[in-house]
Amino acid sequence: MNKVNYQKILENEIETITKENKVPTLLLHSCCAPCSSYCIEYLSQFFKITVFYYNPNISEETEYRKRVEEEKRFIHEFPAKYPVSMIEGEYDTKKFYDIAKGYEKVPEGGERCFRCYEMRLRETAKVAKQQNFDYFTTTLSISPLKNAQKLNEIGKKLSEEYEVSYLFSDFKKKEGYKRSIQLSEEYGLYRQNFCGCVYSKESRNIQ
Repeated sequence: MNKVNYQKILENEIETITKENKVPTLLLHSCCAPCSSYCIEYLSQFFKITVFYYNPNISEETEYRKRVEEEKRFIHEFPAKYPVSMIEGEYDTKKFYDIAKGYEKVPEGGERCFRCYEMRLRETAKVAKQQNFDYFTTTLSISPLKNAQKLNEIGKKLSEEYEVSYLFSDFKKKEGYKRSIQLSEEYGLYRQNFCGCVYSKESRNIQ
């Protein structure tokens, strides 16, 4: 089975938008400021972005708050072509532990992570529908540790369910991940060394 080139799909979608002389609205789920940096730099040339910070998987509240403030700071400081705003979702760790139940021992990058992807993307799709956004997507595919194929499959499913267009993407392509590291250094962004949940922290500590 051939792998889908989601970056190419994204480029084709942007080309269509540009030809139609439109500036659509996009609800961009963000996991953290460093991952969102390149996504915002790239997408804000074509979309009016609202960053949706929804990450109940982050186990420690101090860590969560630190990441929220860095996201706000980057949005405030970055000179986007079209204005970027932010919505902070509900921080309720119970939602994460509920979907992780029974999958606690699954290795990082497996089914527990896929369930976490869906939890966060579902909430994004729901808000996108409620607030009449043209598109929704997530920054998660920028990470080499995240499964872009699975993220886009979930996005497609939720797009059909909520009747909001999903912006297919694989932001790590075209050196997107490398650019996010450069922007993080340029803006002095706090870069955490684990995804956020207690299981990813344990896994990183073992490594």
